[in-house]
Amino acid sequence: MPQIFKIGPYSVYFWSNEGNPLEPVHVHIAEGRPYQNATKIWLTSGGSAVICGNASKIPEKLLLRLIRIIEANSDEIIEAWKEHFGEIRFIR
Repeated sequence: MPQIFKIGPYSVYFWSNEGNPLEPVHVHIAEGRPYQNATKIWLTSGGSAVICGNASKIPEKLLLRLIRIIEANSDEIIEAWKEHFGEIRFIR
């Protein structure tokens, strides 16, 4: 799982096995060790972030701050996705 960056104790990363066909661009967020069913955030082609699920149970106020950071770094995330998976799709 490639880690894109860390925000305090939270890792923002891709899960390497994202299905066939490949899921749209998204990141997982987990405190500590990455795991498959962590909080999932989809990215749109415009760089907005959409919460897919908060399995990590990140408090809402903190999750909104993390989402703003992800949106501010969406270009970097999208480029890293393209390099890692070789293709790109968006939810909308």
